[in-house]
Amino acid sequence: MTDLPHYPLYIAGEFCEGSTGARMETTNPATGEAWASFACAAPGDVERAVAAARAALEDPAWRDMTQTARGRMLSRLADLIADNADTLGRLETTDSGKLLTETAAQTGYVADYYRYYAGLADKIEGAVLPIDKPDMHVFTKRVPIGVVAAVVPWNAQMFLTATKLGPALAAGCTVVLKASELAPVPMLEFARLIHEAGFPPGVVSVITGDAENCAIPLTRHPDVDRIAFTGGPDAARHVVRNSADNFAVTTLELGGKSPILVFEDADIDSAVNGLIAGNFGASGQSCVAGSRALVQRGIVDEVIARVTDRARDIRIGDPLASDTHVGPLCTRAQIERIVATLATAQDQGATIHTGGAPVDRPGNYMAPTLVQCTSPDTATLKTEMFGPVMSILPFDTEEDAIALANDSLYGLGSGVFTQNLARAHRVSNRLRAGICWINTYRAISPIAPFGGFGQSGYGREAGMEAIHDYTRTRTTWINTSDAPMANPFVMR
Repeated sequence: MTDLPHYPLYIAGEFCEGSTGARMETTNPATGEAWASFACAAPGDVERAVAAARAALEDPAWRDMTQTARGRMLSRLADLIADNADTLGRLETTDSGKLLTETAAQTGYVADYYRYYAGLADKIEGAVLPIDKPDMHVFTKRVPIGVVAAVVPWNAQMFLTATKLGPALAAGCTVVLKASELAPVPMLEFARLIHEAGFPPGVVSVITGDAENCAIPLTRHPDVDRIAFTGGPDAARHVVRNSADNFAVTTLELGGKSPILVFEDADIDSAVNGLIAGNFGASGQSCVAGSRALVQRGIVDEVIARVTDRARDIRIGDPLASDTHVGPLCTRAQIERIVATLATAQDQGATIHTGGAPVDRPGNYMAPTLVQCTSPDTATLKTEMFGPVMSILPFDTEEDAIALANDSLYGLGSGVFTQNLARAHRVSNRLRAGICWINTYRAISPIAPFGGFGQSGYGREAGMEAIHDYTRTRTTWINTSDAPMANPFVMR
Protein backbone atom coordinates (compact mmCIF):
# COMPACT_ATOMS: atom_id res chain seq x y z
CA MET A 1 0.00 0.00 0.00
CA THR A 2 2.90 2.37 0.70
CA ASP A 3 3.83 2.38 -3.00
CA LEU A 4 0.39 3.59 -4.09
CA PRO A 5 -0.65 7.24 -4.40
CA HIS A 6 -2.31 8.24 -1.14
CA TYR A 7 -5.18 10.66 -0.50
CA PRO A 8 -5.86 12.14 2.96
CA LEU A 9 -9.02 13.49 4.53
CA TYR A 10 -9.74 17.23 4.63
CA ILE A 11 -11.03 18.45 8.00
CA ALA A 12 -11.18 21.99 9.38
CA GLY A 13 -9.02 23.36 6.58
CA GLU A 14 -6.28 20.75 6.98
CA PHE A 15 -5.30 17.61 5.08
CA CYS A 16 -4.90 14.81 7.58
CA GLU A 17 -5.00 11.11 8.28
CA GLY A 18 -7.85 9.57 10.23
CA SER A 19 -7.47 9.46 14.00
CA THR A 20 -6.99 5.67 13.98
CA GLY A 21 -4.56 5.70 11.06
CA ALA A 22 -6.84 3.36 9.11
CA ARG A 23 -6.39 3.23 5.35
CA MET A 24 -8.14 1.47 2.52
CA GLU A 25 -7.15 0.67 -1.05
CA THR A 26 -9.29 1.54 -4.03
CA THR A 27 -9.37 -0.70 -7.09
CA ASN A 28 -9.30 0.26 -10.75
CA PRO A 29 -12.41 -1.45 -12.20
CA ALA A 30 -10.75 -1.70 -15.62
CA THR A 31 -7.90 -3.86 -14.31
CA GLY A 32 -9.12 -5.26 -11.01
CA GLU A 33 -5.93 -4.00 -9.35
CA ALA A 34 -5.44 -1.57 -6.46
CA TRP A 35 -4.18 1.78 -7.70
CA ALA A 36 -4.45 4.19 -4.74
CA SER A 37 -4.99 4.32 -1.00
CA PHE A 38 -6.99 6.74 1.10
CA ALA A 39 -7.44 7.67 4.74
CA CYS A 40 -10.56 6.43 6.55
CA ALA A 41 -12.50 8.52 9.01
CA ALA A 42 -13.42 7.19 12.45
CA PRO A 43 -16.17 8.56 14.74
CA GLY A 44 -13.63 10.93 16.29
CA ASP A 45 -12.88 12.41 12.87
CA VAL A 46 -16.58 12.87 12.19
CA GLU A 47 -16.88 14.66 15.51
CA ARG A 48 -13.99 16.95 14.60
CA ALA A 49 -15.44 17.74 11.17
CA VAL A 50 -18.92 18.54 12.53
CA ALA A 51 -17.45 20.63 15.36
CA ALA A 52 -15.42 22.59 12.81
CA ALA A 53 -18.53 23.13 10.70
CA ARG A 54 -20.49 24.34 13.73
CA ALA A 55 -17.67 26.70 14.73
CA ALA A 56 -17.40 28.05 11.17
CA LEU A 57 -21.06 29.08 11.28
CA GLU A 58 -20.16 31.54 14.06
CA ASP A 59 -16.77 32.51 12.68
CA PRO A 60 -16.98 36.13 11.45
CA ALA A 61 -14.88 35.10 8.45
CA TRP A 62 -17.91 33.14 7.17
CA ARG A 63 -20.83 34.38 9.26
CA ASP A 64 -20.28 38.03 8.35
CA MET A 65 -19.20 37.48 4.77
CA THR A 66 -21.65 39.24 2.47
CA GLN A 67 -23.79 37.13 0.22
CA THR A 68 -22.11 38.76 -2.77
CA ALA A 69 -18.69 37.76 -1.44
CA ARG A 70 -19.88 34.19 -0.98
CA GLY A 71 -20.94 34.24 -4.61
CA ARG A 72 -17.48 35.41 -5.67
CA MET A 73 -15.91 32.55 -3.72
CA LEU A 74 -18.19 30.04 -5.46
CA SER A 75 -17.22 31.57 -8.80
CA ARG A 76 -13.57 31.09 -7.91
CA LEU A 77 -14.27 27.44 -7.09
CA ALA A 78 -16.09 27.06 -10.42
CA ASP A 79 -13.06 28.37 -12.30
CA LEU A 80 -10.76 25.96 -10.47
CA ILE A 81 -13.06 23.05 -11.33
CA ALA A 82 -13.09 24.03 -15.00
CA ASP A 83 -9.30 24.38 -15.04
CA ASN A 84 -8.86 20.95 -13.44
CA ALA A 85 -11.66 19.09 -15.22
CA ASP A 86 -9.32 16.76 -17.11
CA THR A 87 -7.37 15.84 -13.97
CA LEU A 88 -10.52 15.23 -11.92
CA GLY A 89 -12.07 13.30 -14.80
CA ARG A 90 -9.04 11.05 -15.15
CA LEU A 91 -9.08 10.31 -11.42
CA GLU A 92 -12.80 9.54 -11.50
CA THR A 93 -12.36 7.25 -14.50
CA THR A 94 -9.49 5.37 -12.89
CA ASP A 95 -11.38 5.04 -9.62
CA SER A 96 -14.90 4.22 -10.86
CA GLY A 97 -14.50 2.94 -14.43
CA LYS A 98 -16.67 5.64 -16.00
CA LEU A 99 -15.54 6.82 -19.44
CA LEU A 100 -13.02 9.65 -19.44
CA THR A 101 -14.91 11.32 -22.28
CA GLU A 102 -17.90 11.54 -19.92
CA THR A 103 -16.18 12.32 -16.61
CA ALA A 104 -14.04 15.13 -17.98
CA ALA A 105 -16.93 16.71 -19.88
CA GLN A 106 -19.32 16.34 -16.94
CA THR A 107 -16.81 17.84 -14.52
CA GLY A 108 -16.32 20.79 -16.84
CA TYR A 109 -20.08 21.31 -16.98
CA VAL A 110 -20.34 20.97 -13.19
CA ALA A 111 -18.51 24.30 -12.97
CA ASP A 112 -21.68 25.88 -14.33
CA TYR A 113 -23.62 24.58 -11.33
CA TYR A 114 -21.36 26.51 -9.00
CA ARG A 115 -21.58 29.58 -11.23
CA TYR A 116 -25.37 29.31 -11.15
CA TYR A 117 -25.46 29.27 -7.36
CA ALA A 118 -22.78 31.94 -7.20
CA GLY A 119 -25.21 34.17 -9.09
CA LEU A 120 -28.06 33.27 -6.73
CA ALA A 121 -26.10 33.86 -3.53
CA ASP A 122 -27.15 37.52 -3.25
CA LYS A 123 -30.65 36.89 -4.59
CA ILE A 124 -31.87 35.14 -1.42
CA GLU A 125 -34.52 37.60 -0.34
CA GLY A 126 -36.93 38.05 2.51
CA ALA A 127 -40.12 40.12 2.55
CA VAL A 128 -41.87 42.92 4.41
CA LEU A 129 -45.26 41.67 5.56
CA PRO A 130 -48.46 43.76 5.35
CA ILE A 131 -49.22 42.92 8.93
CA ASP A 132 -52.71 43.36 10.38
CA LYS A 133 -51.55 45.22 13.51
CA PRO A 134 -50.84 48.96 13.80
CA ASP A 135 -47.37 50.23 14.72
CA MET A 136 -45.74 46.94 13.78
CA HIS A 137 -43.06 46.54 11.14
CA VAL A 138 -42.63 42.84 10.36
CA PHE A 139 -40.18 41.33 7.94
CA THR A 140 -38.74 37.93 7.10
CA LYS A 141 -35.20 36.92 6.28
CA ARG A 142 -33.86 33.62 5.01
CA VAL A 143 -30.96 32.47 7.18
CA PRO A 144 -28.63 29.46 6.76
CA ILE A 145 -30.15 26.22 8.02
CA GLY A 146 -26.82 25.31 9.65
CA VAL A 147 -24.50 22.33 9.36
CA VAL A 148 -25.16 20.10 6.34
CA ALA A 149 -24.17 16.45 6.02
CA ALA A 150 -23.85 15.79 2.28
CA VAL A 151 -23.54 12.09 1.40
CA VAL A 152 -22.73 11.24 -2.22
CA PRO A 153 -22.21 7.91 -4.04
CA TRP A 154 -19.36 7.02 -6.37
CA ASN A 155 -21.24 7.55 -9.65
CA ALA A 156 -21.53 11.10 -11.05
CA GLN A 157 -20.02 12.31 -7.79
CA MET A 158 -18.86 15.73 -9.02
CA PHE A 159 -22.37 16.45 -10.32
CA LEU A 160 -24.12 15.07 -7.24
CA THR A 161 -21.81 17.07 -4.98
CA ALA A 162 -22.46 20.29 -6.91
CA THR A 163 -26.23 19.96 -6.46
CA LYS A 164 -25.67 19.93 -2.69
CA LEU A 165 -22.57 21.99 -2.07
CA GLY A 166 -23.48 24.82 -4.46
CA PRO A 167 -26.80 25.84 -2.86
CA ALA A 168 -25.59 25.07 0.68
CA LEU A 169 -22.60 27.41 0.42
CA ALA A 170 -24.58 30.08 -1.42
CA ALA A 171 -27.06 30.04 1.47
CA GLY A 172 -24.26 30.42 4.02
CA CYS A 173 -24.31 26.90 5.44
CA THR A 174 -21.29 24.80 6.33
CA VAL A 175 -20.87 21.29 4.93
CA VAL A 176 -19.35 17.96 5.88
CA LEU A 177 -19.10 16.04 2.62
CA LYS A 178 -18.99 12.25 2.92
CA ALA A 179 -17.63 10.55 -0.19
CA SER A 180 -18.29 6.90 -1.04
CA GLU A 181 -15.57 4.57 0.19
CA LEU A 182 -15.92 2.63 -3.09
CA ALA A 183 -14.29 5.32 -5.25
CA PRO A 184 -13.51 8.43 -3.16
CA VAL A 185 -10.34 9.71 -4.81
CA PRO A 186 -11.94 12.43 -7.01
CA MET A 187 -13.69 13.94 -3.98
CA LEU A 188 -10.53 13.89 -1.88
CA GLU A 189 -8.70 15.62 -4.72
CA PHE A 190 -11.62 18.06 -5.06
CA ALA A 191 -10.90 19.09 -1.46
CA ARG A 192 -7.67 20.66 -2.70
CA LEU A 193 -9.67 22.97 -4.95
CA ILE A 194 -11.97 23.90 -2.06
CA HIS A 195 -8.87 24.74 -0.04
CA GLU A 196 -7.35 26.74 -2.90
CA ALA A 197 -10.59 28.68 -3.41
CA GLY A 198 -10.10 30.14 0.06
CA PHE A 199 -13.13 28.97 2.03
CA PRO A 200 -12.55 29.56 5.75
CA PRO A 201 -11.52 26.47 7.77
CA GLY A 202 -14.47 24.25 8.65
CA VAL A 203 -16.83 25.62 6.02
CA VAL A 204 -16.26 22.45 3.99
CA SER A 205 -14.71 19.19 5.17
CA VAL A 206 -14.34 16.10 2.98
CA ILE A 207 -14.25 12.68 4.63
CA THR A 208 -14.80 9.07 3.70
CA GLY A 209 -15.03 5.70 5.39
CA ASP A 210 -17.41 2.84 6.03
CA ALA A 211 -20.98 3.18 7.27
CA GLU A 212 -20.36 2.22 10.88
CA ASN A 213 -17.44 4.56 11.48
CA CYS A 214 -18.31 7.44 9.18
CA ALA A 215 -21.78 7.64 7.61
CA ILE A 216 -23.80 6.63 10.68
CA PRO A 217 -22.02 8.95 13.16
CA LEU A 218 -22.36 11.79 10.66
CA THR A 219 -26.04 11.46 9.79
CA ARG A 220 -27.13 11.00 13.42
CA HIS A 221 -24.85 13.70 14.85
CA PRO A 222 -26.83 16.12 17.08
CA ASP A 223 -25.17 19.16 15.51
CA VAL A 224 -26.20 18.25 11.94
CA ASP A 225 -29.16 20.38 10.83
CA ARG A 226 -29.67 19.05 7.32
CA ILE A 227 -28.88 15.82 5.48
CA ALA A 228 -28.62 15.70 1.69
CA PHE A 229 -28.27 12.05 0.66
CA THR A 230 -27.87 10.33 -2.69
CA GLY A 231 -27.75 6.55 -2.77
CA GLY A 232 -29.92 3.46 -2.63
CA PRO A 233 -33.25 2.99 -0.82
CA ASP A 234 -31.81 0.52 1.71
CA ALA A 235 -29.13 2.95 2.87
CA ALA A 236 -31.66 5.78 2.79
CA ARG A 237 -33.86 3.97 5.30
CA HIS A 238 -30.95 3.99 7.74
CA VAL A 239 -30.38 7.69 7.07
CA VAL A 240 -34.01 8.48 7.81
CA ARG A 241 -33.82 6.50 11.04
CA ASN A 242 -30.63 8.32 11.99
CA SER A 243 -32.25 11.69 11.35
CA ALA A 244 -34.78 10.88 14.07
CA ASP A 245 -31.97 11.47 16.55
CA ASN A 246 -31.22 15.03 15.42
CA PHE A 247 -34.43 16.02 13.57
CA ALA A 248 -32.28 17.06 10.62
CA VAL A 249 -34.19 18.19 7.54
CA THR A 250 -33.54 15.43 5.02
CA THR A 251 -33.67 15.13 1.25
CA LEU A 252 -33.17 11.83 -0.53
CA GLU A 253 -32.18 11.31 -4.16
CA LEU A 254 -32.36 7.57 -4.67
CA GLY A 255 -32.49 5.06 -7.49
CA GLY A 256 -34.96 4.33 -10.23
CA LYS A 257 -36.36 2.00 -12.86
CA SER A 258 -37.20 4.76 -15.28
CA PRO A 259 -39.57 4.00 -18.18
CA ILE A 260 -39.00 5.19 -21.74
CA LEU A 261 -42.25 5.09 -23.75
CA VAL A 262 -41.88 4.76 -27.52
CA PHE A 263 -45.05 5.26 -29.56
CA GLU A 264 -45.60 4.09 -33.14
CA ASP A 265 -45.46 7.64 -34.49
CA ALA A 266 -42.04 8.31 -32.95
CA ASP A 267 -38.93 9.04 -34.98
CA ILE A 268 -37.43 5.55 -34.67
CA ASP A 269 -33.82 6.70 -35.05
CA SER A 270 -34.28 9.27 -32.32
CA ALA A 271 -36.04 6.76 -30.06
CA VAL A 272 -33.32 4.14 -30.49
CA ASN A 273 -30.68 6.76 -29.69
CA GLY A 274 -32.64 7.66 -26.57
CA LEU A 275 -32.86 4.01 -25.53
CA ILE A 276 -29.13 3.51 -26.10
CA ALA A 277 -28.26 6.68 -24.17
CA GLY A 278 -30.66 5.82 -21.38
CA ASN A 279 -29.37 2.29 -20.88
CA PHE A 280 -25.82 1.93 -22.15
CA GLY A 281 -24.62 5.49 -21.54
CA ALA A 282 -22.44 5.60 -18.41
CA SER A 283 -22.47 1.78 -18.70
CA GLY A 284 -25.98 1.90 -17.26
CA GLN A 285 -24.62 3.24 -13.96
CA SER A 286 -27.08 6.10 -13.66
CA CYS A 287 -29.98 6.66 -11.28
CA VAL A 288 -32.09 7.86 -14.23
CA ALA A 289 -31.20 4.93 -16.50
CA GLY A 290 -34.22 4.27 -18.74
CA SER A 291 -34.05 0.56 -18.10
CA ARG A 292 -37.75 -0.10 -18.81
CA ALA A 293 -38.27 0.36 -22.55
CA LEU A 294 -42.02 0.31 -23.21
CA VAL A 295 -42.54 0.10 -26.97
CA GLN A 296 -45.84 0.11 -28.86
CA ARG A 297 -46.45 -3.34 -30.28
CA GLY A 298 -46.53 -2.33 -33.93
CA ILE A 299 -42.86 -1.24 -33.88
CA VAL A 300 -41.41 -3.43 -31.12
CA ASP A 301 -39.73 -5.88 -33.52
CA GLU A 302 -38.10 -3.06 -35.45
CA VAL A 303 -36.88 -1.38 -32.27
CA ILE A 304 -35.46 -4.67 -30.97
CA ALA A 305 -33.66 -5.28 -34.26
CA ARG A 306 -32.15 -1.80 -34.33
CA VAL A 307 -31.09 -1.82 -30.68
CA THR A 308 -29.58 -5.30 -31.11
CA ASP A 309 -27.55 -4.17 -34.13
CA ARG A 310 -26.36 -1.05 -32.31
CA ALA A 311 -25.51 -2.96 -29.14
CA ARG A 312 -23.33 -5.43 -31.03
CA ASP A 313 -21.33 -2.53 -32.50
CA ILE A 314 -20.64 -0.96 -29.10
CA ARG A 315 -16.91 -0.80 -28.36
CA ILE A 316 -16.14 -2.17 -24.90
CA GLY A 317 -12.74 -1.33 -23.51
CA ASP A 318 -10.39 0.92 -21.58
CA PRO A 319 -12.44 3.79 -20.12
CA LEU A 320 -9.47 6.12 -20.61
CA ALA A 321 -9.55 5.53 -24.39
CA SER A 322 -11.46 8.11 -26.43
CA ASP A 323 -13.04 5.52 -28.74
CA THR A 324 -14.54 3.36 -25.95
CA HIS A 325 -18.34 3.35 -25.70
CA VAL A 326 -18.84 1.20 -22.60
CA GLY A 327 -16.33 0.72 -19.82
CA PRO A 328 -16.29 -1.47 -16.72
CA LEU A 329 -18.74 -1.41 -13.85
CA CYS A 330 -17.46 -0.02 -10.58
CA THR A 331 -17.73 -3.24 -8.55
CA ARG A 332 -17.82 -6.97 -9.13
CA ALA A 333 -20.96 -7.16 -7.00
CA GLN A 334 -22.89 -5.29 -9.71
CA ILE A 335 -22.04 -7.97 -12.27
CA GLU A 336 -23.05 -10.73 -9.89
CA ARG A 337 -26.39 -8.99 -9.29
CA ILE A 338 -27.00 -8.57 -13.02
CA VAL A 339 -26.17 -12.18 -13.86
CA ALA A 340 -28.49 -13.46 -11.13
CA THR A 341 -31.33 -11.16 -12.23
CA LEU A 342 -30.95 -12.19 -15.88
CA ALA A 343 -31.14 -15.84 -14.90
CA THR A 344 -34.38 -15.22 -13.02
CA ALA A 345 -35.81 -13.30 -15.98
CA GLN A 346 -35.03 -16.15 -18.35
CA ASP A 347 -36.77 -18.57 -16.00
CA GLN A 348 -39.78 -16.23 -16.26
CA GLY A 349 -39.81 -16.49 -20.06
CA ALA A 350 -37.66 -13.51 -21.06
CA THR A 351 -35.44 -13.65 -24.14
CA ILE A 352 -31.93 -12.20 -24.27
CA HIS A 353 -31.24 -10.83 -27.75
CA THR A 354 -27.67 -9.68 -27.16
CA GLY A 355 -25.20 -9.66 -24.30
CA GLY A 356 -26.30 -11.37 -21.12
CA ALA A 357 -22.87 -12.25 -19.72
CA PRO A 358 -19.68 -10.66 -18.38
CA VAL A 359 -16.99 -9.86 -20.94
CA ASP A 360 -14.03 -12.24 -20.90
CA ARG A 361 -11.29 -9.79 -19.98
CA PRO A 362 -9.69 -8.42 -16.79
CA GLY A 363 -11.85 -5.98 -14.87
CA ASN A 364 -15.57 -5.62 -14.19
CA TYR A 365 -16.94 -5.66 -17.73
CA MET A 366 -20.55 -6.57 -18.59
CA ALA A 367 -21.74 -6.86 -22.18
CA PRO A 368 -24.55 -4.44 -23.14
CA THR A 369 -27.66 -6.57 -22.82
CA LEU A 370 -31.12 -6.44 -24.39
CA VAL A 371 -33.90 -8.43 -22.74
CA GLN A 372 -37.33 -8.93 -24.32
CA CYS A 373 -39.90 -9.43 -21.57
CA THR A 374 -43.33 -11.07 -21.77
CA SER A 375 -44.64 -9.85 -18.42
CA PRO A 376 -44.39 -6.60 -16.41
CA ASP A 377 -43.38 -8.81 -13.46
CA THR A 378 -40.15 -9.91 -15.13
CA ALA A 379 -37.21 -9.52 -12.73
CA THR A 380 -35.24 -7.18 -14.99
CA LEU A 381 -38.20 -4.78 -15.07
CA LYS A 382 -38.38 -4.67 -11.28
CA THR A 383 -34.77 -4.74 -10.10
CA GLU A 384 -32.38 -1.80 -10.36
CA MET A 385 -29.18 -3.45 -11.56
CA PHE A 386 -26.99 -0.40 -12.19
CA GLY A 387 -25.50 -1.83 -15.36
CA PRO A 388 -25.96 -1.89 -19.15
CA VAL A 389 -29.19 -3.89 -19.27
CA MET A 390 -32.26 -2.78 -21.26
CA SER A 391 -35.60 -4.54 -20.83
CA ILE A 392 -38.22 -4.14 -23.58
CA LEU A 393 -41.92 -4.75 -23.00
CA PRO A 394 -44.61 -4.10 -25.63
CA PHE A 395 -47.81 -2.14 -25.04
CA ASP A 396 -50.94 -1.62 -27.15
CA THR A 397 -52.62 1.65 -26.15
CA GLU A 398 -51.69 4.94 -24.56
CA GLU A 399 -53.53 3.92 -21.41
CA ASP A 400 -51.59 0.65 -21.29
CA ALA A 401 -48.31 2.53 -21.64
CA ILE A 402 -49.13 4.89 -18.78
CA ALA A 403 -50.24 2.04 -16.51
CA LEU A 404 -47.07 0.06 -17.21
CA ALA A 405 -44.87 3.12 -16.72
CA ASN A 406 -46.41 3.87 -13.33
CA ASP A 407 -46.24 0.23 -12.20
CA SER A 408 -43.08 0.77 -10.16
CA LEU A 409 -41.97 1.59 -6.64
CA TYR A 410 -39.70 4.21 -8.16
CA GLY A 411 -40.43 7.52 -9.85
CA LEU A 412 -37.29 9.42 -10.82
CA GLY A 413 -36.89 9.77 -14.59
CA SER A 414 -39.10 9.02 -17.58
CA GLY A 415 -39.02 9.49 -21.33
CA VAL A 416 -41.61 9.78 -24.08
CA PHE A 417 -40.90 9.48 -27.79
CA THR A 418 -43.74 10.65 -30.02
CA GLN A 419 -44.28 13.25 -32.74
CA ASN A 420 -47.78 13.94 -31.43
CA LEU A 421 -47.47 17.06 -29.25
CA ALA A 422 -50.88 16.57 -27.66
CA ARG A 423 -49.94 13.01 -26.68
CA ALA A 424 -46.62 14.19 -25.28
CA HIS A 425 -48.47 16.61 -22.96
CA ARG A 426 -51.13 14.07 -21.99
CA VAL A 427 -48.71 11.29 -21.19
CA SER A 428 -46.05 13.35 -19.42
CA ASN A 429 -48.75 14.88 -17.24
CA ARG A 430 -49.78 11.44 -15.98
CA LEU A 431 -46.38 9.84 -15.46
CA ARG A 432 -45.47 9.49 -11.80
CA ALA A 433 -41.92 10.72 -12.16
CA GLY A 434 -39.99 13.77 -11.06
CA ILE A 435 -38.43 14.25 -14.50
CA CYS A 436 -39.88 13.67 -17.95
CA TRP A 437 -37.86 13.98 -21.14
CA ILE A 438 -39.75 14.30 -24.43
CA ASN A 439 -37.89 13.09 -27.54
CA THR A 440 -34.58 13.23 -25.65
CA TYR A 441 -33.06 11.63 -22.57
CA ARG A 442 -30.58 12.31 -19.72
CA ALA A 443 -30.42 16.06 -20.29
CA ILE A 444 -29.53 18.06 -17.15
CA SER A 445 -29.06 21.71 -16.21
CA PRO A 446 -28.33 23.66 -13.02
CA ILE A 447 -31.55 25.57 -13.73
CA ALA A 448 -33.79 22.46 -13.74
CA PRO A 449 -34.89 20.73 -10.49
CA PHE A 450 -33.87 17.08 -10.13
CA GLY A 451 -35.64 14.52 -7.92
CA GLY A 452 -38.31 11.86 -7.77
CA PHE A 453 -41.35 10.25 -6.19
CA GLY A 454 -41.87 7.05 -4.22
CA GLN A 455 -38.72 5.08 -3.49
CA SER A 456 -36.77 7.44 -5.71
CA GLY A 457 -36.77 9.80 -2.73
CA TYR A 458 -38.06 13.24 -1.86
CA GLY A 459 -36.88 16.81 -2.13
CA ARG A 460 -35.35 18.46 -5.17
CA GLU A 461 -31.81 19.35 -6.15
CA ALA A 462 -30.71 22.06 -8.59
CA GLY A 463 -32.89 24.95 -9.67
CA MET A 464 -33.98 28.03 -7.77
CA GLU A 465 -36.02 26.19 -5.15
CA ALA A 466 -33.06 24.11 -3.98
CA ILE A 467 -31.32 27.10 -2.45
CA HIS A 468 -34.34 27.77 -0.23
CA ASP A 469 -34.04 24.22 1.12
CA TYR A 470 -30.77 25.27 2.77
CA THR A 471 -32.37 28.17 4.62
CA ARG A 472 -34.94 28.76 7.34
CA THR A 473 -37.22 31.77 7.53
CA ARG A 474 -36.73 34.11 10.46
CA THR A 475 -39.57 36.54 11.22
CA THR A 476 -38.73 39.83 12.96
CA TRP A 477 -41.33 42.06 14.68
CA ILE A 478 -40.52 45.71 15.42
CA ASN A 479 -42.84 47.90 17.46
CA THR A 480 -42.58 51.35 15.85
CA SER A 481 -44.76 53.13 18.41
CA ASP A 482 -43.25 55.53 20.99
CA ALA A 483 -45.86 54.40 23.52
CA PRO A 484 -44.81 51.77 26.05
CA MET A 485 -45.88 48.22 25.45
CA ALA A 486 -49.41 47.64 26.75
CA ASN A 487 -50.11 45.82 29.97
CA PRO A 488 -50.51 42.18 28.88
CA PHE A 489 -53.20 41.59 31.51
CA VAL A 490 -55.46 44.37 30.28
CA MET A 491 -57.43 43.30 27.24
CA ARG A 492 -58.73 46.05 24.98
